[in-house]
Amino acid sequence: MGKIIFLYLFLFIPILSFAQDNLTFHKVKIEQGETIKSLLKKYQVDIENCNFQKFYKLNKLTPTSKLMANKEYYLPVLLYSFNGKSIRSSIDIDDWQIAYRIDLYNKKMLDAGKRKKSIHESKIIWVPYHEMFCKEEIRAEQSSKRIFPIFGKKYEKIPLKDKKLTGKVYYIDAGHGGPDPGANAKLNGHRMCEDEYAYDICLRVARNLVEHGAIVYMVTRDVNDGIRDEQLLKCDSDELSYEGEAIPINQKQRLNQRCHSVNKLYMKHKKQGVKSQRQIIIHVDSRNKSMQTDVFFYYKAGVKEGKDLAEKMQSTLELKYKTAQPGRGYDGEVSSRDLYQLKYSKPLSVYVEIGNIRNSFDQQRFMYENNRQALANWLYEGFIK
Repeated sequence: MGKIIFLYLFLFIPILSFAQDNLTFHKVKIEQGETIKSLLKKYQVDIENCNFQKFYKLNKLTPTSKLMANKEYYLPVLLYSFNGKSIRSSIDIDDWQIAYRIDLYNKKMLDAGKRKKSIHESKIIWVPYHEMFCKEEIRAEQSSKRIFPIFGKKYEKIPLKDKKLTGKVYYIDAGHGGPDPGANAKLNGHRMCEDEYAYDICLRVARNLVEHGAIVYMVTRDVNDGIRDEQLLKCDSDELSYEGEAIPINQKQRLNQRCHSVNKLYMKHKKQGVKSQRQIIIHVDSRNKSMQTDVFFYYKAGVKEGKDLAEKMQSTLELKYKTAQPGRGYDGEVSSRDLYQLKYSKPLSVYVEIGNIRNSFDQQRFMYENNRQALANWLYEGFIK
């Protein structure tokens, strides 16, 4: 919802800050039919979203740009001179784990035929951009100041309240996005889009997690829309996948794209020994405008942990409503569903519907900024139990 955004024991090492002036990047010639995704995958830098962003910036491209065959493009792979002693002293870093990963990356590139000579023979070190400049969480451009641009200017500075979620990985997925706005409704001539409200609540949940040291991945991302306080959120279609790709209009392709990204990250962290990985998927329902609904939860059938998580979240909201609005009542339910993301995502997952976008009473739950924040706080509290 950049280590999730996400986290090599990447999890336990400090993120270093480096100046970005006078850097040299590796340049390659494009083969016929090559795409941005396939190119970065070939050089094993496709797992980190900031590598895509740097590729676009280096080459003055956008996520929808086509690559031209036989033209040279810069890769998000830095070139450093090897001093003949060590990677750490050559690059001026202290962390041996970063140096180890860089050494392993160069050996893989040599084995794959992308490098013609080893570091010692060529006196050149290849360094993936994310190793030097990307925070292994939701991306922080100035990690020492805990600045996370994805949340927008007003909310990008996030003090670390405590470290109770350190080492835990969370995937936050706002439903729909890109060419598919999801459910729609009209209010006073304004178009309300499901994906905008789901995304805003997801960002708020993600921000709560980051405050406590969690590793958080936003599975869909919108570089222009951080957390917004307006009642009527403007609809757009510029959301991208976690890996910087355009979101497909086809539903199955769209859901498969998300599962693929999440599962790849999940396996990476599992190999690192991460024990706790969870995913929350947030949608807004669409029913007859006369039908009022409470927040309800789905889990994968047969998964007891998923059922337990959904029930804890449901009971948390029930308690919060009783406290905040005595006498209101709460009818949110928990049930199993054979939904694609629940079925094919590897992390423990819960799917949340936050209300009927067409019902005027439900609209208040996610239309007002204070209500969106309260809902995010309550979902967060239940999610981490």
